[in-house]
Amino acid sequence: MPCEQAGGGTWVRNFAHYDVQSILFDLLEAATNRDSVGRKKNITSGASAASQHRPLNQAVPSSPSQGVGGGTGGGSGAEDPEHSLLDEGDGNDNDLLLSCPHFRNEMGGEERVGLGSPRSCGGRWRSLQSPNDAVSVLEEPRESHVKQQGKSNYFIEHADLGARYYHKYFYMKDHQNFFGMDERLGPVAISFRREEKEGSSGAQYTYRIIFRTTELKTLRGSILEESVPSGARHPTTRGLSPKRLLEFILPDLNLHCLRLASNYPKVRDTLLKLDEQGLNFQRKVGVMYCRAGQSTEEDMYNNESSGPAFDEFLDLLGERVRLKGWEKYRAQLDTKTDSTGTHSLYTRYQDYEIMFHISTMLPYTPNNTQQLLRKRHIGNDIVTIVFQEPGALPFTPKAIRSHFQHVFIIVQVHEPCTENTYYRVAVTRSKDIPLFGPLFPKGARFPRSLAFRDFLLAKAVNAENAAEKSEKFRSMATRTRQEYLKDLAENYVTTTPIESSTKFQLLSLGGKRKDKLKGAKGAELHSAGALVWAVSAIQENGGPKLPCLLGVSAESVVLIERCTKMVVFNCSCRDVIGWKAVLEAGAQGGPCLDIFYERGEAVSITVMENQAEDIKEMVQRLELVTRGCEAREVTPLRDSVGQPGFLMSEEGFVTELQRFGYAESGGLQMGARVVRLCGQALVHLTQEERSRRLRTAPKIHITVIPPDENGKPRSHVYDNVGIKVNKHHIYEDIGELMDATPDLILAVKPKVLLEEERQVGVDEGEEETPSGSEVPLRPTCTERAERNSRALSLHNSITKILSETTDSSEEEWQSISDLATACRSILEALSREDRKADDGTQAGADAVTLPSQMETKLRDIKDSESPSHLEEKVSQLEAMLKRLQDDLQKEKEDKAVLQAEVQSLRQNNQRLQEESQSTVARLIKVTELLCNVNKPC
Repeated sequence: MPCEQAGGGTWVRNFAHYDVQSILFDLLEAATNRDSVGRKKNITSGASAASQHRPLNQAVPSSPSQGVGGGTGGGSGAEDPEHSLLDEGDGNDNDLLLSCPHFRNEMGGEERVGLGSPRSCGGRWRSLQSPNDAVSVLEEPRESHVKQQGKSNYFIEHADLGARYYHKYFYMKDHQNFFGMDERLGPVAISFRREEKEGSSGAQYTYRIIFRTTELKTLRGSILEESVPSGARHPTTRGLSPKRLLEFILPDLNLHCLRLASNYPKVRDTLLKLDEQGLNFQRKVGVMYCRAGQSTEEDMYNNESSGPAFDEFLDLLGERVRLKGWEKYRAQLDTKTDSTGTHSLYTRYQDYEIMFHISTMLPYTPNNTQQLLRKRHIGNDIVTIVFQEPGALPFTPKAIRSHFQHVFIIVQVHEPCTENTYYRVAVTRSKDIPLFGPLFPKGARFPRSLAFRDFLLAKAVNAENAAEKSEKFRSMATRTRQEYLKDLAENYVTTTPIESSTKFQLLSLGGKRKDKLKGAKGAELHSAGALVWAVSAIQENGGPKLPCLLGVSAESVVLIERCTKMVVFNCSCRDVIGWKAVLEAGAQGGPCLDIFYERGEAVSITVMENQAEDIKEMVQRLELVTRGCEAREVTPLRDSVGQPGFLMSEEGFVTELQRFGYAESGGLQMGARVVRLCGQALVHLTQEERSRRLRTAPKIHITVIPPDENGKPRSHVYDNVGIKVNKHHIYEDIGELMDATPDLILAVKPKVLLEEERQVGVDEGEEETPSGSEVPLRPTCTERAERNSRALSLHNSITKILSETTDSSEEEWQSISDLATACRSILEALSREDRKADDGTQAGADAVTLPSQMETKLRDIKDSESPSHLEEKVSQLEAMLKRLQDDLQKEKEDKAVLQAEVQSLRQNNQRLQEESQSTVARLIKVTELLCNVNKPC
């Protein structure tokens, strides 16, 4: 396949990549792309491309919008007519949004492309892993990148968080920079730093490297000194020279053009700005107001003021702020003279500042259909929210004449300004912009709530991040990057070249390696970054194998498809529970490796027949960075009554084992986890299918993950601890999850059914509602949602602490584990109580008997007789969690202080050794001089 020769790319096995885009860095591709600059067709993108396909019966505007969306927005110029006829949209439309040329519509129900998609029998649980598009940095724990989410339930996607690498490990630290003009690559910049490896008992060093070209992909990573071939080692204790190290990592790079950078502060500041060019935590989003019967750009821009429904929506979206004197992010609005209006809408979401350009808050010009004072701002926003009142006509990007508006989020309100207000959403994006989350079900209705605000802001931020990956924005960013690099290479270098040295050959992936070039065997397996192997991934649906790059860091496992250069699978190393390696060629075509994660899902990869050693290296790496182990194959025989001799829980944990039975003698253990049954993933089989296979299969064949050395089942961090797993786990039932989490309170029901239910509820509620003295007071929907949100936030915090306490004692670990289990139980009880409270057909009876029913169903939970008691338990757990977090924080601070003291002692020791050596050298020199003086002439 052509994909097998695709880029991604420039790496040796010893090099540990810091992030995903570093794995895809390719010198050959960078040179090829540079050669093709200027020979690409100039194609208009965004809404302007669609506007040129206006139907014949649609009126042409009296004046063009030059200088608004096109001029100031940086339009790409004339469109290629031949290209325009090749795309007529996706044909996907509804009453909110019409299909449009050069645009792709999202109506709900879309699914992400990837391997190992989380599912089970009936889809009763979902993965809690990051979306593939949200994976960036691989060297650091995922908690360090999701903590900024706060209470948000969504991830920021398509963000190059690895761009902070220079700031974190190089900026204001001792390091070297080299600049040059390469004949093939153009201007290049390299940063090089040697640092002592953390946690090392002796003098072990890591080399961190950043290699930049005009391409937006950057090589970022590290290599352990002990893993570098001995032939490339520097003979002194100063370590490897930059030239020798670069010749080993990038053997095809021409190093003769490189010169040492000047030691000016502007150099490091420019490199910081260059690397973080794509990181922007300030966003401007346009909001257009569409009344009933409206659909055109002129209609929306000429709505002089807003209606009650629009005001209600804006109040949910953000905070109205006075522009005059405003000191925070202003998004090009005038904060001195009120020339762009007196007020605007502002909010913060995670790490982002968002200023909205509201059409009705921008200046209105009477008798001017173009409303340029409004369009000059909204027309230059990449993302635009189109708010539709009931009765608005379907939106189409054809109605918008702008070169810069690439994503439209259509929000239509229903039953505005009532207790039953809800919204429907549709999204349309330029065709070269990738899909972005959060995704939503088809037909979803979003009640007016903070959860909907959370969803909408995440959608808007991710939309702009995804838009920056389109060809138009990449070209603009590449030109800017090239100017930065060219300025550094021409004006900020010294005359010092990289010292000359002998070149060493790149270690090939499958070729023979010369012994004299070997470093310490297996030293690279202890790297924090991602080691990379070329593999082929096996699709569950039997499709063709996907040429991929497998990256395994100390924190994450990722698969990147080489054709699309997209992450198609990711999971945390903490969630890997086991693996199965087959070194001989088999049905899959070559040596293969199955990696089991979370609840027994698996991703399967193969390599070429002559690369069995790669499988061994992958297994060694997994043994070092995960808690999993090698899976075993067991074939238990049935006894005289046809029983297999063991029982397992719904998650596959072996809970009972017949003593001296066939299963036990075959190698099955208590606490082992069954992941496959008769060749099928257990998590995909219903209870009936499992029972039928165990009873009737000609031969029982199971794949199990043995328990750990303490006899505990191997489970990922979201599993219940111990063999006894709750039958109704809070994360297994989507119904319970919808009741408990704010991000899934979406209802997917026909509108007619909704109206019928509401009518029934009103009629019955007026007749059957008893007095307050007869029925215990129930919490309102808002109170229940707030309570459930608190409990869920508490659960997530405890789970995070549980995943971070790998080095704690057994007693501490068990204490936190029990805390997490209790929290899960409370969440279950809250969820069941909510379903009872929402059951209109048994309103009176259920309210009276609810405490006793809960006590019967939840006997394993202490003191859970009433909802109010559950509230108290949640508060108690929050207090316990606060104390636990304070203790952990103090422990981390003490550890940091201790490490700082150790580092200071090491530096002082090294300084004293250097001074001692220098003193000895001077004494020797003085002694020689004295001897020479005393010698006779």
